[in-house]
Amino acid sequence: MLTSSREEKDLVECYRLGANSYVVKPVDISQFIDSIKAVGQYWAIINVVPVV
Repeated sequence: MLTSSREEKDLVECYRLGANSYVVKPVDISQFIDSIKAVGQYWAIINVVPVV
């Protein structure tokens, strides 16, 4: 989940509904770009999915 909300209730609800991560978007554009790169690296390199 990529969101602008820092509300605990939103975090809890996202995980309750099956989200596997919760990332709060930074306001600063350079921090936002760094965050997106890090998320991309996680999904492309670090995350392991089953072979179907």
